[in-house]
Amino acid sequence: MGEDKSELELHQFSHSHYNEKVRWALDYKGLPHWRLNYLPGPHAVAIRKMTGATETPVLKVGGLVVTGSAAIIDALEASYPASPLYPAGPQGKDAVLAVQSFFDTEVGPQVRRAFFSELVHEPAYLCAIFASGKSLPSRIFYRATLGVARGLIRRQMGLDRPGATEEAFHATQSALDRVAAQTASTGYMVGDSFTVADLAAAALLAPACAPSHPDMELPVPRPPRVEAWLSRWAAHPGASWVRDMYDRHRPKRVLALRHPAE
Repeated sequence: MGEDKSELELHQFSHSHYNEKVRWALDYKGLPHWRLNYLPGPHAVAIRKMTGATETPVLKVGGLVVTGSAAIIDALEASYPASPLYPAGPQGKDAVLAVQSFFDTEVGPQVRRAFFSELVHEPAYLCAIFASGKSLPSRIFYRATLGVARGLIRRQMGLDRPGATEEAFHATQSALDRVAAQTASTGYMVGDSFTVADLAAAALLAPACAPSHPDMELPVPRPPRVEAWLSRWAAHPGASWVRDMYDRHRPKRVLALRHPAE
């Protein structure tokens, strides 16, 4: 990666918890960057052209393209070592990367699935979450699309599988239980200071915990289903830990966006 920080360009969904991992890392390291927001679904053509796949986040650095939150954070650590997210020494690094890997593979998809089991019933609110800042024609088109795409969204989220919703809620509960237990002694997932382990756990649980940060706050007013979703976890000590990580370690700075991607 080059050293010209002005070239950092994040291609993202505005309210994705995996994209939030990268936003957090960039802000934590104080790295100026552009953010381009895409609409889930219509994003596929542009992202596939860049990467050959459709997943976000994508970080462009000059001519280099890095995909996936863990790979992007790893690249940022290598090129921008100030404000490190990895501890010194291979053993400590392995420990925090193991926590990140667990939350990336086992927790993030389940939290998303559980949350979308509620959002799929609220297409207007789903549009408000992802289409904020888009042009009026884009918002109208996207809202109309979501109204007829409920079945597709359910399939993409794995909600059409029997027992999937219950499994996702159970996994979210278990992840909150884990962070509450694992952070009880030091306040952190690994060791006694903030690392990528804490960033990954807090960011990927954020949709259940309502942290007070502009990048993850949900639009208001919220439908009763969404309020019930947030209330379900609000008093859990794991959710309190997530909010504490945001309060103590998530910079409040929100950068202006380049012209939004469509």
